[in-house]
Amino acid sequence: MNIAIIVASNNNNLALAKELNTIALEMGQKTQIINLVEEILPLYTPKVQAEDGIPEKVLELSAILKDSDGMVFVAPEYNGSMPPTLNNSIAWLSVSSKDWRECFNGKPAVIATHSGSGGQYVLLAIRTQLSYLGMNVVGRQLITNFNKPLNLDSAREVMAQLIKLCA
Repeated sequence: MNIAIIVASNNNNLALAKELNTIALEMGQKTQIINLVEEILPLYTPKVQAEDGIPEKVLELSAILKDSDGMVFVAPEYNGSMPPTLNNSIAWLSVSSKDWRECFNGKPAVIATHSGSGGQYVLLAIRTQLSYLGMNVVGRQLITNFNKPLNLDSAREVMAQLIKLCA
């Protein structure tokens, strides 16, 4: 399987993404971590798209996601929702081909967060967005924070569910 791990933050969420990557590798999966913070995509607007076209980085990201069998999304809660880097990336990806759901439709996904404010809002926002894009989001999600470290047994089970859905 080819699993894309998309992280929309540095620090604790990036560390969580790396832990999930290690688990996937231990389970024999091929993975790639995509740190959206490092991608530095321009803000999506129809005007920017009309004037400048689709950025090469978006086309590269689109190709990676189209080639993936499943995805893991790791993001912090940002003002009760998704961080701008994730929302902006999804906006660009949705205009990167003739089929706006092409990168996501029919693929399984896991959602996870390390959040100081609980994390339920970001996971709800991501679940809603990914479901709308046609993804099959695993029911079990991963929430960590400073007082609640990653439960490795839960993480392994969630990743096993993702792998099973990828098959």
